[in-house]
Amino acid sequence: MGDRPPLAQQGQTEFGTITEYVKILCQEIRSTPALAPLPLETVFLGGGTPSLLTGQQLEQILQTLDRQFGLAANAEISIEIDPDTVDRDRLQSYAAAGINRVSLGAQAFQVELLRACGRTHTPADIEAAVDLLHQVNLSNFSLDLISGLPYLTPVRWQESLEAAIALAPTHLSIYDLTLEPTTSFGHWYQSGVQPLPTDEMTADMYRAAQQTLTEAGYEHYEISNYAKPGYQCRHNRVYWENRSYYGFGMAAASYTHHQRFTRPRQRSIYYQWVQDYQAVGGAIDCPVTVYPEQLLDTLMLGMRLSEGLSLSKLESEAGERSLQQILACLEPFQRRGWVEFTHQTSTSSQRLRLTDPEGFLFSNVILSQLFKELAADE
Repeated sequence: MGDRPPLAQQGQTEFGTITEYVKILCQEIRSTPALAPLPLETVFLGGGTPSLLTGQQLEQILQTLDRQFGLAANAEISIEIDPDTVDRDRLQSYAAAGINRVSLGAQAFQVELLRACGRTHTPADIEAAVDLLHQVNLSNFSLDLISGLPYLTPVRWQESLEAAIALAPTHLSIYDLTLEPTTSFGHWYQSGVQPLPTDEMTADMYRAAQQTLTEAGYEHYEISNYAKPGYQCRHNRVYWENRSYYGFGMAAASYTHHQRFTRPRQRSIYYQWVQDYQAVGGAIDCPVTVYPEQLLDTLMLGMRLSEGLSLSKLESEAGERSLQQILACLEPFQRRGWVEFTHQTSTSSQRLRLTDPEGFLFSNVILSQLFKELAADE
C-alpha cells in the first residue's frame, strides 16, 4: 500500500491502534480520485509488518480499494510477511480476503546470521511458514535473501541459496545489505570492526546466486529478482517500467501525472494530513517532485530489467541526438562486456541491456557515467 506503512510500530499508542491506522488509511483511499476507469491490476501491501493485520482488517482495505478503483478479476494481490508473525488461521483469512501472492522475508537460513541482523525468526520458522502457505493454497510465494549480512561467508551463502531452492518458491529476491551510518553496522565500521563481507566477496556471492538460481530453473529477469517462468512480480514491473501507481499510507510514495509525491512519515502528521486531504476532495498537499523529463528515470529503471530498453522508445523520448550521446557513452562498457544490444533485423527493434551478471554488477558505474554525460549536456 506504499513504501513503509508503519504496521510494525503500531499497537497501543497515543495515536491509537492498528485498527485506527486502517481506518485512516481507508479514508485516504476513499478520498483519492481515480485517474482512469480501469481496475487495479496489482496491489502490494508492504513496509513495516503488514502481516500483523487481521484478516478482517486486510479485507477492509481491499474492499475499500475495490469500491474506489475496482480490482481486476486476475489482479495480483501480494502481502509481505515475516515468517514468525502468522498462523494457519490468519493465512487462511488472507487467502479468503483475496491475497494470492506472498513475499516472505527469509533473509538467511542460519540462526546466527538472523540474530546478527536483528531478526526474530529462525530457519525452522521459515520452513513452517512455507508449509502453512501450501496448506492454505498460497503456493505463489517469494523468498527474500540478503547477500551482504555480517559474518556471511560464501559457504553460508551457498547453503542459504540451496535451502531456498529446496522450498520451491515461485520467486526469489536477492538484496545486498545497505549500510547506514546510524545503524549498528555503521558504528562498527567507524570503530574499526568490520563484520561485513568485502566488496569482492559480495560480488562473488552475486555471481554465485546467478549461476545457482538460473541452473535451478529461475529466470534472472531483474537485477535483484528471479522467477520461475510465468511468475515475475507484476507489481514491481510497474515501477521498473516507469508506469503510474498509487501509494497509500504513512510515508507511501505515488507516481501520477508525471509527479512523485510522498505522504508524511510521522503518524500524527499523517493522520492530520488525511483529514485535510479528505476535506479538500483529494487535492495533494505534500512533498512533490515533478518529472517533465523522464529520460534518466527510464534509463535507471529500465536497465534493471534483463530485456533492457527499446532503442526506438529511447529515441522517441530523448530524441536522436541524445540517443547517439547515450550510445557513445556506453561504447566503452560494451567493449568490456557489460552492455550489449539484442540482434534484431531492424535498428528500431533493437534493445539495449546490461549483461548478466557482470553488467548488472557494475550497473551503478554505468548509470553514473550516463547521468554525468547527460547532465553535462543540459
